[in-house]
Amino acid sequence: MNNEIVNVSLQILPIGEEEISLERIDRVLEYIGSTGVKYLVGPMETTMEGPYHQLMDIVAKAQDICFKEGAGRVVSVIKVDAKKTGVTMDEKIKKYR
Repeated sequence: MNNEIVNVSLQILPIGEEEISLERIDRVLEYIGSTGVKYLVGPMETTMEGPYHQLMDIVAKAQDICFKEGAGRVVSVIKVDAKKTGVTMDEKIKKYR
């Protein structure tokens, strides 16, 4: 995967004192928005579209943000959809929009 467009879905669970912090999730979403990648917030995860390495850097930074915001533990679930010619969110969901 070089610069092909992929989709990465990130479910991030910043845990502090045994509770998930929505404020930390808000900080992560603010960061994702600031990166300029196309993204879609869903009820269970956020899906991003862009080059693989850029999106993986965003995932790493998202985890760092949670720790900097006071999380004692961060659980992340990451899904990647890639194909040689690239894949977009629009081609996968246009039928339903």
